[in-house]
Amino acid sequence: MTAPASAPLSARSALSRGAVPPLLEWAAWAAAVACVFVLPSKLLLLNEIAILALFALSLDLILGYAGIVSLGHGAFFGVGAYAAGLLAKHGFGDPVTGLFAAAGAAALVGFVTSFLVLRGSDLTKLMVTLGVAMMLFEAANRLDWITGGADGLQGVVMKPVLGLWDFDLFGRTAYLYSLGTLFILFMLARRIVHSPFGLSLRAVKGNALRAGALGIVPGRRLVAIYTLSAAYAGVAGGLTAQTTQFVSLDVLDFTRSADVLLVLVIGGAGNLYGGLVGAGIFRLMQTWLSGITPQYWQFWIGLLLVVIVLVGHERLTRGLPRLAAAALRRLRGKADAPGSTRP
Repeated sequence: MTAPASAPLSARSALSRGAVPPLLEWAAWAAAVACVFVLPSKLLLLNEIAILALFALSLDLILGYAGIVSLGHGAFFGVGAYAAGLLAKHGFGDPVTGLFAAAGAAALVGFVTSFLVLRGSDLTKLMVTLGVAMMLFEAANRLDWITGGADGLQGVVMKPVLGLWDFDLFGRTAYLYSLGTLFILFMLARRIVHSPFGLSLRAVKGNALRAGALGIVPGRRLVAIYTLSAAYAGVAGGLTAQTTQFVSLDVLDFTRSADVLLVLVIGGAGNLYGGLVGAGIFRLMQTWLSGITPQYWQFWIGLLLVVIVLVGHERLTRGLPRLAAAALRRLRGKADAPGSTRP
């Protein structure tokens, strides 16, 4: 018995559109969970990757699906980190409550600033987002009696997750907590981008005037997705504050915004999984290269960025659909009857 010939083609076409076959998707999430047992000494690093992936996912919502460019997305990350950190410092150390507070604070800032960001050209948006991030950074620096200033926010004490699991020094609870949050928010984001609202966002990104002629109100949708993206970034910041139990001015630094933009360039924008893949590649390369050449690791990251821009994602990943189709054929072959002659 042989599988239909269209099966590999369907997997290939799905990957070419940025989609991932369900079998490979669930295998990837299962592998992420298995890392707890396979790589117990790397859980702190894996926790950073999970948080960075969520941060990149938040940027992908506005850049990949709405076409909003930003150089100050780290502002929402920082607001979420300080919201969760301050809440825990003043005796409200429940992690889930802290994440909701981080999302709410970042979403509020995102909603207020969205009316400024959505005006003008892409260059104007870049400058406005950068300006907002710089103002928030300086405000956090000046309000040291609240944020701790350059010394950082100390005294952040977290309660067990759901009252059951304490945060340990090895990062086991932190990683599973961050990974679970990433999974839930990823599934929610995928539901949103494939909904009528998400399709209308793509229409606005393609041609706002034509979308308006079809009855779509571009401004409202862009404000909505920008606010949602800010909330996602705030959750990522809240996870950082909770899993490290410390918040410093670095969460609002420009390099935070630059790094997440680089992550999205590496992984690819507009398919949700690009941020996840890019976060893993970026953080692993950063760790590996900084161990080999501590002073010049950024050179190699920059070289990778130049290659991606010059060659293009499509050419670099052209062989992935073929590999995925071959993997699916092998898996289906093992499930066939022993008399199957299919390779």
